[in-house]
Amino acid sequence: MLTDPLDLKSLQAKKAFICDMDGVIYHGNRLLPGVPEFVDWLHQNDKAFLFLTNSSERSPRELKEKLSRLGIEVSTSNFYTSAPATAAFLAQQKPKGSAFVVGEPGLINALYEAGFSINDTAPDYVVVGDTRSYNYEKLEQACFLVQKGAKLIGTNPDVTAPSEKGIIPATGALLAPIELTTGMKAYCVGKPNPLMMRNGLRALGARREDTAIIGDRMDTDIIAGIESEIETVLVFSGVTRPEDLPHFAYRPNYQVSGVGQLVPL
Repeated sequence: MLTDPLDLKSLQAKKAFICDMDGVIYHGNRLLPGVPEFVDWLHQNDKAFLFLTNSSERSPRELKEKLSRLGIEVSTSNFYTSAPATAAFLAQQKPKGSAFVVGEPGLINALYEAGFSINDTAPDYVVVGDTRSYNYEKLEQACFLVQKGAKLIGTNPDVTAPSEKGIIPATGALLAPIELTTGMKAYCVGKPNPLMMRNGLRALGARREDTAIIGDRMDTDIIAGIESEIETVLVFSGVTRPEDLPHFAYRPNYQVSGVGQLVPL
């Protein structure tokens, strides 16, 4: 059942918002209804906000440019992705380490910036992120390297992602053949890992009590908020549908059809 608009006042009074992108702001290259009004409301009311996405394909600058093409103007500082989160984690674990990457330039550049080198023969890590260039050769090489001792890392555990054409495979689906072949379970840095949420709060400069997280997935966005003690808003514009809720042992604080419903009437 959708939250009554009158019951959204305490949510609308929050000082900061962490907002997912795929399924919340857009589907692929299609902006979702109510998004311009929602972003205008954030600006006009001096809300701190961060678009925090599990996708590792694009850099914050590329995401800014994408939203600009869709008619939404925000700063690059309003974005944080699983790519820099993964790079920061690995740089802490093994400074100046090396990785074999199955992913897009957004992830590769983040690893370079964190001091990592790319290595396809004897890397410290095999890192898998969202990519459209997945093929059997890369899968085979990743499996060989993990069997030789490289640690398996995923930028996020999402099995699927929404697009303008429908649901598509995401990082979790790309990791599955490697995990099944090698018997090794990947460590994933993105939501619902609390690391991602702590990074988001630091980037916002906000306290968790003053913040809400908005997402379209119960298994990543909502559980990430619950485990980080941040109020949660589930939108039904992406992956999770109302009929899916009985399958979960937890509930979001608010349920809305899309972000446009969060704008006061």
